[in-house]
Amino acid sequence: MQISPEKTRIGFIGLGVMGHSMAGHILDSGYALCVHTRTRARADGLVKKGAVWMDSVRKLAANSDVIISIVGYPQDVAQIYLDADGILENAATGSVAIDMTTSDPALARKLAAQGREKGIQVLDAPVSGGDLGARNATLSIMVGGEEPVFTDMLPLFQVMGKNIVYQGPAGSGQHTKMANQIAIAAGMIGVCEALAYAKKAGLDPDTVLSSIGQGAAGSWSLNNLGPRMLKSDFAPGFYVKHFIKDMTIAADSARDLGLDTPGLTLAKTLYERLVDNGCENDGTQALFKLF
Repeated sequence: MQISPEKTRIGFIGLGVMGHSMAGHILDSGYALCVHTRTRARADGLVKKGAVWMDSVRKLAANSDVIISIVGYPQDVAQIYLDADGILENAATGSVAIDMTTSDPALARKLAAQGREKGIQVLDAPVSGGDLGARNATLSIMVGGEEPVFTDMLPLFQVMGKNIVYQGPAGSGQHTKMANQIAIAAGMIGVCEALAYAKKAGLDPDTVLSSIGQGAAGSWSLNNLGPRMLKSDFAPGFYVKHFIKDMTIAADSARDLGLDTPGLTLAKTLYERLVDNGCENDGTQALFKLF
């Protein structure tokens, strides 16, 4: 499928912290866009700019050449793709569906296989970069599925992100995102411990951050979430509850692969403590509260 703003209709499902910005970039690029999300009010801004509201997944799928989804949990993905009113039962033969939710690699393979049976190509394309990456169209996008389909969809991915890499067959994008989340999980503990140590040592933590963020310790989490931690800004760029979901998928996948992940296990335990303290809707930087 050759896509272009002039001839390709895009459907977008899920207008949360990241999805709203991603859909906005597609609309701003000139594509005809229809949208659906659980909370209708989240679509109002996009509708005012020219997007078309669809009151069901069924209608959106039937009226789109390319359907993009970014929802909360694997069970939400399964519902919008596999239900009788879902994408695979209602999208036209020859259409493409791209799930950008962080989800289960096994589910991604299932969707791709069932999609092929119906003449619908399904890519798994989870993203990394949080609310800032979505807002600035600088997301990292990790794509699994048929490579020719990835190549066809590349202009659309480039509207939403900068680091866009084809990873391999269906499920490979999700496996790559699991590797990403494992690295972040342990790294977030290190960021919190480092900043807590700086404060305990009587240093100015902002000054410390300006030094260590540019050295070998530098990371996206340190440089982007560290300042938020120091300002006690725990607003969600990525929800604690969704990070726990990701870590659970990663832990299950690692177990299936026979891999021990002690750093991931510790991080998951600490984030679950945050949930016990009522912080499930905070951003992931809220881990600093425990330190």
